[in-house]
Amino acid sequence: MTSTTTRRRPYGAEGAPDTRPSPTARGRGRSAPYFFLLPAAALFLLFFALPIGYAVWLSFRKVQVSGLGLGAGARKEVWAGLENYTDALSDGELLDGALRVLGYGCIVVPVMLGLALLFALMLDSEKVRLAPFTRLAIFLPYAIPGVVAALLWGFLYLPDVSPFYFVLDRLGLPQPDLLDGGPLYLALSNIAVWGGTGFNMIVIYTSLRAIPAEVYEAAKLDGATPLQIALRIKIPMVAPSLVLTFFFSIIATLQVFSEPTTLKPLTNSVSTTWSPLMKVYQDAFGKGDVHAAAAQATVIALVTLLLSFGFLRAANRRTKRDDSQGAAR
Repeated sequence: MTSTTTRRRPYGAEGAPDTRPSPTARGRGRSAPYFFLLPAAALFLLFFALPIGYAVWLSFRKVQVSGLGLGAGARKEVWAGLENYTDALSDGELLDGALRVLGYGCIVVPVMLGLALLFALMLDSEKVRLAPFTRLAIFLPYAIPGVVAALLWGFLYLPDVSPFYFVLDRLGLPQPDLLDGGPLYLALSNIAVWGGTGFNMIVIYTSLRAIPAEVYEAAKLDGATPLQIALRIKIPMVAPSLVLTFFFSIIATLQVFSEPTTLKPLTNSVSTTWSPLMKVYQDAFGKGDVHAAAAQATVIALVTLLLSFGFLRAANRRTKRDDSQGAAR
């Protein structure tokens, strides 16, 4: 004789409705996040991925001219392989522009991040006054478009219209030409520093405000001065923010375009190929060689990607080493 055991439902559950979701509802719930991501994915494909893919495709092609280039079929696109990339890597104007941008970046990045860190530490001090107004005043230049900022500083650099030159003339002091020769780097760097310091300051200041107050109280109980707290506690704890701002600054430096392009009509020291992006623009729209310009733009993008990836990997490796040393202690 076999006996079967039946599991009885809890008392009062016989008439309760089954609230478990149906398979159809579960499938609809799993696909809901993808519907929310669909608009962003479509915009990414249309305005980012497809233009990049089209530029890469153009970089492997060139225009072949037969005869005098007149008549139907005299100019046609053909496969060029790596010819455009070979020409880009051996282009003296592109390499000279890269060297100029390197010198420009050596001035902009350290000065801009140094001022951003200094302003953030000053605003995070307990003795600061009018902190909201000061934050807004430092951040406000970032809200001004780069072209407008370049025009503003460009007229301040011109001896005929600048009030600074008028004051220097009245005082009998020398009047340096900031739009010629070596001072041109300082003039361009000043525009970038003036516009970008506020953004980096806000990033670093936000990280400072996230540090628990108990850390500062413990340091004060140990007799630490405000300078020691800034050097030994605040700066090390905002190191990830410094890495992030340095990363953004490197990318912005490699992509400098609006400042020298805007100042070009005001001086003969800025050529049409002063920066790599200006060289790309000149080849694409000045000479009409979009294929060579596409190859140059691809090379610039790859160099930016490699530098960014290398810097982030080095920063992550150092962070892991510091964490392992701290755990060992």
